[in-house]
Amino acid sequence: MQSSFAVLPCNGLDKLAGVLAREIALVIAQDEAGEIICPVLLNAVKGRYEKTLSEHPLMVIDGCGTRCASKLAAELGLKAARKAIVTELAKEIGHALADSLVANASDLEFARDCAGSILQDGVSEAVVEPSDEFEPPTEFVTVTHDKYVFRIPAEGYFFSENDCWVCVRGSRARVGVTDYMQQNTTDITYFEPAEVGRRIEQFDEIGLMESAKTTLDMLSPVTGKVVAVNRALADNPELINEDPYGRGWVAEVELADFEADRELLLDSAAYAKIVQKKAAENS
Repeated sequence: MQSSFAVLPCNGLDKLAGVLAREIALVIAQDEAGEIICPVLLNAVKGRYEKTLSEHPLMVIDGCGTRCASKLAAELGLKAARKAIVTELAKEIGHALADSLVANASDLEFARDCAGSILQDGVSEAVVEPSDEFEPPTEFVTVTHDKYVFRIPAEGYFFSENDCWVCVRGSRARVGVTDYMQQNTTDITYFEPAEVGRRIEQFDEIGLMESAKTTLDMLSPVTGKVVAVNRALADNPELINEDPYGRGWVAEVELADFEADRELLLDSAAYAKIVQKKAAENS
């Protein structure tokens, strides 16, 4: 028997993907497998859905990679049991999304198929064991500015100007946020990684991080497929603050073309100069 979900769809009706996110939610509700949560009302009066959210697992259906529904859930401290992104589902099965805002018969059939697939399988939430080939760094380059000291692994790591790191072992990479980012973000209270199985391009969002200070996206330094995530962060997001290059890693990615990705990444010496500049500008 299918579980009944509290279904939070994207409300972006300026794109067909948003229209289809709503349509998928409607199909699920009509099949009595879920109760729709209006994102606007949820944001305005969270208590309106308190009973529903306490009795049913949350399913989030985003239209596109902007992930507005996922971000709203994160901002309200809600954890999704299942998630889907319409554009990713369309890419997986080769369904072309037109520029029109009106769903045609093929789009509606696609939405019905997606609803059934999400209910049956979830969205790439199978547990995948992280690789045991990654070890935390032991030697660091340090950048000091005023009272702050920022650590940067001396070897074996590459960095993006978005303050994320990547460590490569064969065809797999482990990624995370740098010491500079975690200190600049302050105490991290919530982290939501990308779904296992999701294909991402370099600088696509691979996680959503929230602190008392801000909410921001973590951008992947590499292109590939997410094959594992650090599930410890669900209950202990502060691990990113405590050990950003070790226990606070974010995800592992099966690489598509690291040589191409490498052209837009920095080694430790080059990244140290970036951190020194950013620290001076932000002081």
